[in-house]
Amino acid sequence: MSPADVPGRATLRLLNSELGLLLGRMRIRAGLAVLAAVPVLIAVVVRTFGGPSNPGEGPPFLSDVTQNGLFIAFTALTVELPLFLPLAVGVVAGDSIAGEAQMGTLRYLLVAPAGRTRLAVVKLASAILFCLVATFVVAVAGWLVGAALFPLHDVALLSGGTISAGDAIVRGAAVAGYVGLSLAGLSAVGVFVSTLTDVPIAAMATTVGLAITSQILDVIPQVSAIHPWLPTHYWLAFGDLLRQPVDTSMMVHGLLLQLGYVLVFGAAAWARFTTRDVL
Repeated sequence: MSPADVPGRATLRLLNSELGLLLGRMRIRAGLAVLAAVPVLIAVVVRTFGGPSNPGEGPPFLSDVTQNGLFIAFTALTVELPLFLPLAVGVVAGDSIAGEAQMGTLRYLLVAPAGRTRLAVVKLASAILFCLVATFVVAVAGWLVGAALFPLHDVALLSGGTISAGDAIVRGAAVAGYVGLSLAGLSAVGVFVSTLTDVPIAAMATTVGLAITSQILDVIPQVSAIHPWLPTHYWLAFGDLLRQPVDTSMMVHGLLLQLGYVLVFGAAAWARFTTRDVL
């Protein structure tokens, strides 16, 4: 093994350890359980109270649930995206550095041969990976409860036409992946804010508040000039995956915007973290 391989492998080991600790925490598991409970609640309510809702009433895709259980996952992601998913991301990202500082474990991490840069990278990477974990938990829970309570067959697309249930699951996985990556910018902001304080609640509240503020601004036409730059603007672009042919232009814009947020706020988090005093 060459010396150049050591830093990369050490970073991967640290990332693996960080993810293990993160997903092993009871509050994180409880949060994921709440996220998974939403599609179950939607499915049980629709199954219990019967008939399809009128088109245009309720969340998107809800009127299609009784015809095809695969729509539970799409409905749950749409319902959870405005608040529940940002809240979960805000808790993890806001706690990433500030939580360690508050508990007094941050200085011990820095005494170990991890280095501030490597630790900052790992904290940011784990926050982004959690975004994907959270969205896939919602999607998988939706597929499972949908299969248990409703029929599964060909899926009618938003643009007309149908695709097979297998193709729909593949597209559903792409939807969950896109939604998860659409939260990456918010997680980077949360990690940056977490480097500014030793109070994790403050970092969490700031991160979630940013998501809510961005969504409010996104519906105000007087500030339409800034809409394309808001982190939440392209969150619902995943609907294009349910059309034929698939148009990925809006999703590409959304992913590039998230990449910009990750680079800018990731760099800001690194700059702050590598220069702050850890008491």
